[in-house]
Amino acid sequence: MEVLHFPDDARPPWAVHPVLALGNFDGLHRGHLKIIERVRRGAAEHGGTPMAMTFDPHPPRVVRPDKAPPLLMTIDQRLDALDRAGIHTVAVVRFTRELSQWEPETFVRNVLVDWLRVSEVWVGANFLFGHDRTGNFSLLRTLGQRYGFRAEKIDPVRYKEFVVSSTRIRRLVAEGRVDEAGALLGHPYTLAGIVVEGKHRGHELGYPTANLQTSNELMPPFGVYATTLGIEGVVHAAVTSIGVNPTFGDITAPVVETHVLNYSGDLYGRRVSLAFVQRLRDERRFEDVDALKAQIDADCRHAERLFSRLSV
Repeated sequence: MEVLHFPDDARPPWAVHPVLALGNFDGLHRGHLKIIERVRRGAAEHGGTPMAMTFDPHPPRVVRPDKAPPLLMTIDQRLDALDRAGIHTVAVVRFTRELSQWEPETFVRNVLVDWLRVSEVWVGANFLFGHDRTGNFSLLRTLGQRYGFRAEKIDPVRYKEFVVSSTRIRRLVAEGRVDEAGALLGHPYTLAGIVVEGKHRGHELGYPTANLQTSNELMPPFGVYATTLGIEGVVHAAVTSIGVNPTFGDITAPVVETHVLNYSGDLYGRRVSLAFVQRLRDERRFEDVDALKAQIDADCRHAERLFSRLSV
């Protein structure tokens, strides 16, 4: 994948007639993928370069940090997801306080025209840009006519009765409704990180766990989940607990612990991806270790039955 940064990098000479997907693409959900599909098709039809443009940091972090939502993806996850979706060139705009003051036409002229020389730009129906978000699709299309590029939009994408949006997906994840969030995303909600050492309590109980250290901002609520753990591209069925282990009462900061079903091996220091399939139950305190072990066994059997239906 080729990653370009504005304003640091020069325009690459090989980027011929860029056809651009423009947006934040947090989560890269079904609606975003519709835009990507149209960009790839348009580039293929006209001999252009399919590209995506995103922003880092997320604009609300700069404009209204007190109201900025937790993101569904890290910037690295976003880039990887775009690459897997077939967009192998991504322009990342460094969003600053100064850039947030630009009028919509200034952004279009400086970034889309002078820097990238786009031939076509695709956005979602609700895309807003420029100072105080005063730029909308109608203005983008007008500016495109002025500066010589085509602007098109994708209407909101619905999944069953819901309009797909990053805001709705964030709310579902925050409520623990990870299966519904995954349906709107088109893929499970996923944390990325490194396996670190814990208290080795899972091993003592007969259910060794991988403790995840992650940079992801949005965590599902405390509880136990059926998950998958991706290890070097191989997906393994797993059960994950998020919480503070109230049965023992010696942990203050939440931990993410994953028991990989039917797996043996040292995972310390490995980079993994933890995907949430379904919430199994709330976190709770047990009277003794035997009661906890019995519940863990029940959780694993519940997850195994679920995965047998999903062919994981």
